[in-house]
Amino acid sequence: MQYEINLPTDYDMGIIRHRVETLGNRTDDFDGLGIKAYLVQDRANGAMVNQYAPFYLWNDPAGMSRFLWGGGFFTGICKSFGRPLVSHWTGVEVRPGEAVDQPALAATKHVQLLPPDVDPAEPVAAAVSLLEKTVGLEGVHSSAIAVDPSRWELVHFTLWSGEPGIVPGTRYQVLHLSTPGTKTLLSR
Repeated sequence: MQYEINLPTDYDMGIIRHRVETLGNRTDDFDGLGIKAYLVQDRANGAMVNQYAPFYLWNDPAGMSRFLWGGGFFTGICKSFGRPLVSHWTGVEVRPGEAVDQPALAATKHVQLLPPDVDPAEPVAAAVSLLEKTVGLEGVHSSAIAVDPSRWELVHFTLWSGEPGIVPGTRYQVLHLSTPGTKTLLSR
């Protein structure tokens, strides 16, 4: 799951950094959550936009439901920024990388639309094969593949312990990583 909050070009991203610094640990033990990466793109660091874009990998859809409409968590986002669109995908595969025990400092998200005239089995299998190669790259903390069958959108999300090499997708800085259910998530 991910929501992207686009912010003005002159927005003080220190506000987001302070928000994550003071509130980020609230999800460190959130029941049902595998991983939450508090992500930003910051024009001051070379990004094209200022954006706050947390990304979640859930062990339990009930946990996602509690987060979104159980009060106290997503409610704070809505009060601060308005209610953003929440993208969510069905998980296909998630794997640890060689740097899974190191802090994640960066993330990449690559989105691929599946052609309408193609059986999804083939491109999803190819994505899983690519995932196997990705987790073998130096500096990979963990990586996941998921699909939104309402749009036939495949997403490849990777956390990195340092700067990603030349890989496709949107790049983010990780401000905080909550990992309450990582062992469960990665042992599937």
